[in-house]
Amino acid sequence: MKNKIFKKMILWIASIYVLIIIGTYTFQKYIIFQPDSLAPDYEFVFEKPYKEFFINTTDGTSLNALLFQTNLPCKGLVIYFHGNADNLQRWGKFQSDFTSRGYDILMPDFRGFGKSTGQPDEMKFYEDAQLIYDWVFENFEKYKKSDTIIYGRSLGCAVASKLATKVEAQKIILETPFKNLGNLIKTNSQILYFPFDFKYNFPNDKHLMKIQQPIYIFVGTKDWVVPNKSSEQLQPLLKPSDQYIEIEGGGHKNLNTFKKYQQMLDVILN
Repeated sequence: MKNKIFKKMILWIASIYVLIIIGTYTFQKYIIFQPDSLAPDYEFVFEKPYKEFFINTTDGTSLNALLFQTNLPCKGLVIYFHGNADNLQRWGKFQSDFTSRGYDILMPDFRGFGKSTGQPDEMKFYEDAQLIYDWVFENFEKYKKSDTIIYGRSLGCAVASKLATKVEAQKIILETPFKNLGNLIKTNSQILYFPFDFKYNFPNDKHLMKIQQPIYIFVGTKDWVVPNKSSEQLQPLLKPSDQYIEIEGGGHKNLNTFKKYQQMLDVILN
């Protein structure tokens, strides 16, 4: 009797495991990206005025982007690549961390997010980032490449770091980056073995080694989405002049609420 119960338990556990593996492989695009689309006529609501743009790609995709301008003498431009999930209605509120310090900030939505058309795709994200960078300097004489800051957050860190390997910029800021996607998934799922390679990589580790500009990395010590075991593996890849900034008690979504983050941003954006 006990042997039968034990065998049933093993079979039940094995079945659940197989379902998790199949489900993860099948739905990995949604699990990783989690985009939230918006109607083309949706009107964003922010406390600060903004300008809205649509940038067309060579494959017919339309990328939506918002430009927030500072009321102070403009020091330069921040190109901000946000994290996974949602759209610019959520991410736009973070503009104040930069406009309040004298920087304009351009925030594009990835393809498949918000009003941007198309489907999320890692390689296309990299191509789109280059297109957006080129578009800025073709359309705005006031901005200089040497005064431009490339900012990446979470999933957007890999897009920002990849772009930084190819273009001129003043500095690179990464908030809650992971080593690479495979490493992050294994770190968060230590009890599970995935017998396949994920379709997406987002390798910050490979990109960082090629970046010549100053790099600043912000991480929280209580980040349950990107655990320190993944982000801290980026430290050995940094140049001696780069900075790895730990926010004690900080999580994945709240670093800008901490005094240390704001103090360091004052220094970095001075």
